[in-house]
Amino acid sequence: MGDNVVPLHKHTDPPAESATVTTLTVVPDPAPAAPVPLWVRSGRAIKTAATHETTKTIVRGAVRHSLYTVNGGRIVARRTWDGRTGSRYERYMRAAEAAGNMELAAEWEERLQRFRDARHRRRMDLLHSPMDVAKGAAVGAGVSIGLLVALGVVMALNTKKVGDVITPLSATIEFIGTLMRIVQIVWGPAITIGPFLALLALWAVGRKQQAAPQWALPANVRSGEGEPITPSIVVKAFRDLGIAPLKNAIKEMGDAGASMLGPIRIAGCGVEVDVTLPSGVATDEVQKRRRKLAENLTRHEHEVFITLPEAARTVRLWIADSGALDEPIGPSPLVTDETITADYKQGRAPWGRNLRGDAAELSVYQRHLLITGRSNQGKTAALRSLALWLALDRTVQFWIADLKGVGDWSMYDGIAEVLIEGPSDDHVVQATEMVEDAVEEMNRRIEVRNADPKATFPPLIVLVDEAQVAFMCPVKGEDGRPYGGAKATSRYFMAVRKIHNQGRAVDVLMWQGTQDPTDQNLPKLVREGAHTRASLVLGTETQSRMALGDKAVDDGAAPHLLRQGLDKGTLVVASDGIDIPAGQSSITVRTHFIDDEPAAVIADRAKALRDGVTTLRVVDQGEERDALADIAAVIGDEARLRTNEVLKRLHALDPKVYGDQWTNDRLKALLEEHGEEPKKSHGVMVVHRDHVARALANRDTDGSASAAQ
Repeated sequence: MGDNVVPLHKHTDPPAESATVTTLTVVPDPAPAAPVPLWVRSGRAIKTAATHETTKTIVRGAVRHSLYTVNGGRIVARRTWDGRTGSRYERYMRAAEAAGNMELAAEWEERLQRFRDARHRRRMDLLHSPMDVAKGAAVGAGVSIGLLVALGVVMALNTKKVGDVITPLSATIEFIGTLMRIVQIVWGPAITIGPFLALLALWAVGRKQQAAPQWALPANVRSGEGEPITPSIVVKAFRDLGIAPLKNAIKEMGDAGASMLGPIRIAGCGVEVDVTLPSGVATDEVQKRRRKLAENLTRHEHEVFITLPEAARTVRLWIADSGALDEPIGPSPLVTDETITADYKQGRAPWGRNLRGDAAELSVYQRHLLITGRSNQGKTAALRSLALWLALDRTVQFWIADLKGVGDWSMYDGIAEVLIEGPSDDHVVQATEMVEDAVEEMNRRIEVRNADPKATFPPLIVLVDEAQVAFMCPVKGEDGRPYGGAKATSRYFMAVRKIHNQGRAVDVLMWQGTQDPTDQNLPKLVREGAHTRASLVLGTETQSRMALGDKAVDDGAAPHLLRQGLDKGTLVVASDGIDIPAGQSSITVRTHFIDDEPAAVIADRAKALRDGVTTLRVVDQGEERDALADIAAVIGDEARLRTNEVLKRLHALDPKVYGDQWTNDRLKALLEEHGEEPKKSHGVMVVHRDHVARALANRDTDGSASAAQ
């Protein structure tokens, strides 16, 4: 036993003679999936069937038609009750009391008393009516029999037959018997079909009144898109606003809730109605719920405007036809009518159309102007259309500073005496000096006027587009005073303030266009110095108050509720130079858009009226331009821009540098030099803003690296 060795472990080393080793990996079969319980499968099937669109449609239809019948019966019962009792008069009386109209309430009370008196007389007459009916029936029967017998006698005399005396009476009796047999035949089916006919009549009443929950109504009715505005719809919309005192007051009014409403008037592409609120409901509570009110009226928020007329506790609604505000308003008369002229003192600029669809015309006589709004919403176009009209008055002088510098005002070369175009600090310095020169011209005119009160002067429009660039400029002059800023040390700020204070007396007017107003880029004293204040879409109510003033916003002006991108060119205007409905502080205007080419044509007409104006175009002299930076500047916020448009804007930025020698090939070569090039988009060569920004970043990085070496 000691010689026998039993190994307890397998040898781990392979035999020496083994040349290869094959490893087998055994993959276990996946465990079979557990069967889904029957109750789970049944639940899924039930859920699928219950949530299927066909099921929803069937359920809606069943509920809708059932409730049409039930609520139709309720409506008929209520109408019957109203006709037999004085409840209708009582509701009208409560409605008048809720509206605070005691005179009308007393009138309804008097009518109720007359109704009750008449009803009492009818009931007293019923006490005597059985005897009267019996007597009448007896007399009527006797007379009828007598007439029939007399008729029979006449027939007997004619036929010489005595039996014909009773022929009419016999025929009448047979006719009555026939009618009774017909009634006996029809009575059974009528008893059977009658209830169904009655239910059908009730269903028809309920269907006509749409007496079913909103979710059960057909899809076209649920959406309510374009539904005409009626008194009942307006009252229901106010009832469902979520204002408890208003809801309770309307419930007390019953069907007479329409007494809150004035007449619904056709107003342009919509309707207008005044709503007198019950006591205890403030107008601002309704203004704060504009979106909910619009949805209750089956309109979008931008299709309902709320203003406050002079009458107490009254809101004025303008409700657009569905989709009407998304339709274009047509071209400007300046484009379509080549004979149109301008008159600074007596005329009005054809600016656009108001919500009623009427022409909106603005007087600019001795009125400083401020237009603000978000970027790319039509501010420059709205400002330029006014200036184009006024340019047709040959007596008006223009000094213009375009601090965007992309050629929006280049057509004024030959009209304006000064034209500054560019976004740099140097351009701000030049614009500030231009406004200061206007102050000196104003002071000169004032001195002349003091010496000769009858002296007159040609109107001078000092126009600064993108004025926020001037207010935000950090550059200081040699005396240490900043050009920008919102303090008394700011040269631009103080120059504008001086023109606002005294300029209109001698026809020196300040027009400004600016973006996204704040206290920094549009100081309070400057914005409140404008007589005409207009705003496109803004981001907040605070900005709306900056743009238009507290009174206009408190009275319903709401440029912050306009739609970004969709309401381009739509302005809310506060000015005494435009016709505003009585009792309102502002008006909404959809301005005409005049593109660059027709604007140039209008400008040519204005130049033809003048004796020839030499325009001082202010450009940076003696400074080598940075072409790549200029390309980035002219592209601005655009994601991409066609190459020919880039060249056009470069030429407008500096015609001397970017003249005819600048072509598509030169632009392409410049970009390729920095590792980028124009690309095609929809078959057109474009320059991408991101590519130019990347080229600038790479160039600056390479320059820094070279400097470091």
